[in-house]
Amino acid sequence: MSEQDWLAQRFEEHRRRLRAVAYRMLGSMSEAEDAVQEAWLRLSGSEASEIENLAGWLTTVVARVSLNMLRSRAVRREEPLGPHLPDPIIDRADGVDPEHEALLADSVGLALLVVLETLTPAERLAFVLHDMFGVPFGEIAPLIDRSPQAARQLASRARRRVRAQPTTPDVDVSAQRDVINAFLAAAREGDFDALVATLDPDVVLRADGGAALAALSAEVRGAPQVARRALIWSRVDLSLRPALVNGVAGVVVTRNDAVFTIASVIVRNGKIAEMDFFSDPERLARLDLTILDG
Repeated sequence: MSEQDWLAQRFEEHRRRLRAVAYRMLGSMSEAEDAVQEAWLRLSGSEASEIENLAGWLTTVVARVSLNMLRSRAVRREEPLGPHLPDPIIDRADGVDPEHEALLADSVGLALLVVLETLTPAERLAFVLHDMFGVPFGEIAPLIDRSPQAARQLASRARRRVRAQPTTPDVDVSAQRDVINAFLAAAREGDFDALVATLDPDVVLRADGGAALAALSAEVRGAPQVARRALIWSRVDLSLRPALVNGVAGVVVTRNDAVFTIASVIVRNGKIAEMDFFSDPERLARLDLTILDG
């Protein structure tokens, strides 16, 4: 085995963990893959024999690349078109693919990623690396040009933000599906009261249509308002397919045999608490949905 082949083999041993770091940092599968690929390019061009802790070195590289991506994204997004939703991870309704297990560990659902989107790049890095991957603040500090104490404060501030928002759904996926089915049945029947009965009074609906479908982007709060929106969309000819979205019950929606939107539905205490509709055509086209055909 050549030295380069040996190095590639070692890198592959860490790929899943690196993708998990990048996905939590970026909320984008394609950008996460780019960050991991950049780590490989830097490793293959370095004196690998001088790296004492390869796992730590690679994690640091991926984190730094992701941080730069976040900062660049913040500069570009001067006037948001509406809610920006993270990329969903799609699985068949009957279980999570092994390739996705590391990405979804620690209950990394869309609800948590939506909260992470509200953090500054430095806060997100400190929280993700320390709270999710156990990286010491002494190693985080140089990445953000802060002292270890300042890095600790950033993570603490991020942690308070995360804890202030409920991000954990009901555990029973089958029960989640029952609530979703009741919601869909009420929408099809045009039963407003039945729709409201499936919703938490403070339910929030987010729709991200991206630049191409900016008119679809919206954030709606409150059971009556969400129910009215559901009644409008129930009149459109759409096909629905059950799926798991970041490990919880969701729906892949098609129109004219093409994926139109991916719906993540967060059920808490037997009621729908959050609904996230990922409808950006450009980003939808980059998602790997072949797993649904397996």
